[in-house]
Amino acid sequence: MMWRLVLAGALLSAIASRAADVDPEPRTKRVICVIKTNHGTVKVELFPDKAPATVKNFLRYTDEKFYDGLVFHRVIENFMVQGGGYKKGFAKAQNPAELEKKAGKPIRCESDNGLENKRGTIAMARTSSPDSATSQFYINTGDNASLDRANAHDKVGYCVFGKVIEGMDVVDKIKKVKTLRAGAFEDVPAEDVVIESVRRVAR
Repeated sequence: MMWRLVLAGALLSAIASRAADVDPEPRTKRVICVIKTNHGTVKVELFPDKAPATVKNFLRYTDEKFYDGLVFHRVIENFMVQGGGYKKGFAKAQNPAELEKKAGKPIRCESDNGLENKRGTIAMARTSSPDSATSQFYINTGDNASLDRANAHDKVGYCVFGKVIEGMDVVDKIKKVKTLRAGAFEDVPAEDVVIESVRRVAR
């Protein structure tokens, strides 16, 4: 009788072990994009589980190749680098505002997702209106707690939706470029920091 119990136990153990090897619900694939610039390549992972509308918005612009040929038009060394809204020639234009690329409809701010504006995270730029983000994004070059919902002066903050996983050295290179004032814009790179392309990476 004892050997039957031992055999039954062994069979149950084997079945459980086999079941553990089979994932009934495959894990969600990582969402990764490559931002190729004239200073090097930056790879970012996006978090659709934390900021679904924001990630969907960024991927739409990516898939439409909206960002190709635009620039990082605002660079503050120990704060952030911002781009995704203006064409090349920004610093030398008579009226830089005329180089803005027409973006789509604004999206809801998802800054209540618990993600913080830490160094290396990517977030959406916006106007003073919370739900005004369209195509422009920024990468934090320092820990910017003042941009988080909990600390922001408007109690809304800015939505983080991903992080740099490769190429932070490229971001650090960009943050050190010489800047100047161009029209009504400050902290503009003297020479174009070009976003050559943004593409999804198959995982």
